[in-house]
Amino acid sequence: MFTGGSRVSHYLRECDHLGVGLGLEFYGSRIVRFSSLAFKNPRSAASATAPGLHSRMSSLPGFHPCFSQRRDSRQISSQGISSVSDNLLLKGGVVALGKFDALHIGHRELAIQASKAGVPFLLSFVGMSEVLGWEPRIRIVAKCDRPRVLSTWAQYCGNATPVEYEIEFSSVRSLSPRRFVEKLAKELGVKGVVAGENYRFGYKASGDSSELARLCGEYGMDAYIISSVMDKNQDLTHLDSNDLKERGQVSSTRVRYALALGETEYVSQLLGRPHRLILKSTEHSRFTVGSRDRISSPKTCSINLAPKDGTYCRCSLVIDHGNSVPCRVVIDSTHIHVEMEEDAGLSNLNGSTNLEILRIEFGS
Repeated sequence: MFTGGSRVSHYLRECDHLGVGLGLEFYGSRIVRFSSLAFKNPRSAASATAPGLHSRMSSLPGFHPCFSQRRDSRQISSQGISSVSDNLLLKGGVVALGKFDALHIGHRELAIQASKAGVPFLLSFVGMSEVLGWEPRIRIVAKCDRPRVLSTWAQYCGNATPVEYEIEFSSVRSLSPRRFVEKLAKELGVKGVVAGENYRFGYKASGDSSELARLCGEYGMDAYIISSVMDKNQDLTHLDSNDLKERGQVSSTRVRYALALGETEYVSQLLGRPHRLILKSTEHSRFTVGSRDRISSPKTCSINLAPKDGTYCRCSLVIDHGNSVPCRVVIDSTHIHVEMEEDAGLSNLNGSTNLEILRIEFGS
C-alpha cells in the first residue's frame, strides 16, 4: 500500500532563504542523486552523492495539459489536473512522489528538485479513501484551486509550472515496490523520480526510499532522494506520537491541525502562501447579502477546509482577475460571514464579483 499516494511535480529550484524568519528549516541542500549508472549490478548497488543537481531541462513531445475525468460536481473547472490515460504525457519527465494533500512548502521542494532534473510532474493517486475504507475528509486545497497554486511555483521551478497527473489508487494498490517502479519506467516512461527521505511505497508500504533508488537504477531511471523540510516554528507535541511519519517535518497533518486551531498565520508559513477557502453556492445553499457590506454563506458551501470557528481579521476577498479587497471573516457554527470595509464593500464590487463563488484568503 502506498502511504498517501504519489505525485509528480513541476517545481524546481527553491531558494534557501525561504525559511528565514518563519521558524522553518530547509534541509534541501542535502540532495542525494542516485544515477542509473550506479546500479548496473543490482546486488552491489552504490549510491552517488552530489553536492548539487545539474539542470537537465528536457521537453515532452506532444506535451499538453488535459482535464481530470474525475471531478467533484460542486467544484469549478480543475484545468491542469490530468488523468494518466495518455502515457505519452509523462514520457521523459521527472515525477515527484508523495502525498500532496496540502501542497505545502515540503511538496514545493520536491517539485523544485524535479525541475532541476528535467520536466517536473506531480503524480497523484485518487480514490484512496474508497479503496482503503477511510472516512472521507474535506480537501485542504480545493481541487479547482490546485492549478493556481502550482502556477505560483513556477518562479521557483525555472518558470515551469508543475502539472499534476492522477492515477486510480485501485490500479496500483496491490503492486509490489518493484512492480510500481516498473510501471513508472515502462508504462509511464518517466526518466527520473524525486522523493523525500521518509517516502514509503508498494503494497503495505513495504518499500522505502533506499529501495526506490535501487529499483530506479535497475530500470534505467535516476532517483533523487531529498531531506525533509523541517518545521521549527511550533512543537506540536499533541500530534499522534504513534505516527511514525511524524518527525517534525512540514506535513499536511500539521496544516490540518493548525487550521483546527485557527492559527492562520502559521498555516501560511507551512503553505508558503495564504490559505484560500472557496465557497460555492448551490441550489439549496445560497449566499445571502446583508446590510453593511456583509455576505453570509452556509458552511455547506465550503469545498475545502475552513479554519475553526472564530473571527479572522487581515483577510481578503479575491474577486475577478486576481484583485482582492480587505475583509474580516466570522465563522460560527452554521455560517461563514464576510464583512468588507465600507470603502471596498459590495457597492463597489457591483458587476465585478461572482456571487456564486467566494474566494477568501486568510492572513493575507
